[in-house]
Amino acid sequence: MNYRHAFHAGNFADVLKHVALARVVAYLNAKPAPWGYLDTHAGVGVYDLDGDEARRTGEWRDGVGRVAGRRFGEATERLLAPWRSVLAEFATPDGALARYPGSPEIVRRLARDDDRLRLCELHPADRESLARAMGRDARAKVVEIDGWTALNAWLPPRERRGLVLIDPPFEQPGELARMAERFLAARRVWPTGVYMLWYPIKDARETAAALLRPLAAAGVDKLLRVELRVREPNDPRTLAGSGLVIANPPWTLAEELSAGLPELAAALAQAPGAGAVVESLAAPQN
Repeated sequence: MNYRHAFHAGNFADVLKHVALARVVAYLNAKPAPWGYLDTHAGVGVYDLDGDEARRTGEWRDGVGRVAGRRFGEATERLLAPWRSVLAEFATPDGALARYPGSPEIVRRLARDDDRLRLCELHPADRESLARAMGRDARAKVVEIDGWTALNAWLPPRERRGLVLIDPPFEQPGELARMAERFLAARRVWPTGVYMLWYPIKDARETAAALLRPLAAAGVDKLLRVELRVREPNDPRTLAGSGLVIANPPWTLAEELSAGLPELAAALAQAPGAGAVVESLAAPQN
């Protein structure tokens, strides 16, 4: 486990992932029944944008740095609202952002008293940081467990409704195929949960096909594919964009992403080829 997200925290890929994540949690909060959240590769919880890792790359400046203080049109602001509400809690008195919340902290800040978080992290230093970030919050449990194992161990949640975020470090070859395999296994035991599967976009040849093909072959329905690219993906050494496959998305999510994501992509663009994709995927007909 060599990957350290602190180098990339708050970048454009985080913006897409966390905007969508916060929006889904807001939908879950619209109903009174409690929900459960499982984060398979949780990270540290809160990232120091003035820290050594963030300063070395400066990736956050072309991500949250372009968005936090900018005002967009009505549709985009509506999409961003839950995420912005969390960011506001980390702003300094002059409105600057010195720390950035990762997915566990975003969900924790939006969770209600009866909701529950299960956070998986294997990296020792990151796990300790995550535990400190969660503090004594009884709703959140930090566990030293492989996230892929947790999918088998902790689903379905006792709440019977909720969300799973699957966001591995992609250090090993074949991670997209592995993600599809483990998601399909999890879906068999909990078919009604909301799942968010994150993937990187680096090379035009490396698309979501390795992830989507086995899902289509398995006949999975109620899938939403969301992508945001900041440049044309023509260099496998650099991240050109990122995507999410969302299973069982809230029913208005596709409409809200379609309305707000293009303006967000334009704000985050770094070179020609930037843009957004929001596509509902239907199961193949027999």
